[in-house]
Amino acid sequence: MKQPMPVLREPVIKRRGGRKLKIVLLLLFIVVLSVLFFNSSISEVSSVNIEGERFISQDVIRKTAGISAGDAFFGFTESSIEKKLSTNPAIEHAEVTKKFPGDVRIHVQEYAAVAYELSAKGEIMAILSNGTSVSATNGDFVVDKPLLSGWKQKDPVKTALSKQLAAITAQQLSDLSEIRPDPTKAYPDRIRIYTRTRFEVITAVSVLAEKLETLNAVTETQEPGKVTMLLADTYEPYITDQAENMESIEKESTQ
Repeated sequence: MKQPMPVLREPVIKRRGGRKLKIVLLLLFIVVLSVLFFNSSISEVSSVNIEGERFISQDVIRKTAGISAGDAFFGFTESSIEKKLSTNPAIEHAEVTKKFPGDVRIHVQEYAAVAYELSAKGEIMAILSNGTSVSATNGDFVVDKPLLSGWKQKDPVKTALSKQLAAITAQQLSDLSEIRPDPTKAYPDRIRIYTRTRFEVITAVSVLAEKLETLNAVTETQEPGKVTMLLADTYEPYITDQAENMESIEKESTQ
């Protein structure tokens, strides 16, 4: 018995053109959205908040960072701004964070102030621990650190002195009133220090750190006087007016 032949169905032809059209439309939609997004205010920097500054003004920090409100939020990275801020010699460390939408925060850490000095124009300058001089008018000026006087602007000894002062405790540093250069052939880095406890100290920058304990022992146990701390340490008390008068009277009585 003959069986009927099954009817063969014609293969369905997939229309690839519709799929391609969908992809093109999707891409076009993404492009349009991207253009609208990057031309809207939501893609811009809305605020730049700066904190941690003491002597450097916020305007200087903004100019160094090179960003301001209205700039493209995705046009820069945190690390690129931190690298720009590191070029400022007064900034020891900078941290930049971005928070969408539009918020940029900059936290700076300046080198510590270890001394002050007066510029040629009479302006108070802060000497930082790396030897950089910055105007102290923007910071809270407190006379708790020594005043450097008689120094040249780019004296390498002053830079070395700044690093030495950075290692001194705040209490020790607060007793130092004035520091002057006093070089000799034997000690090109010799300095003269005047303390608030009325001591005059002659020493050298290269030995200052190791001589601090000796200086503390003298100032805590002796009357004000002149202290020399170089190859050898010496102490000589001041002769008061009363002592001078008594000495002159004794001389006259013996004559």
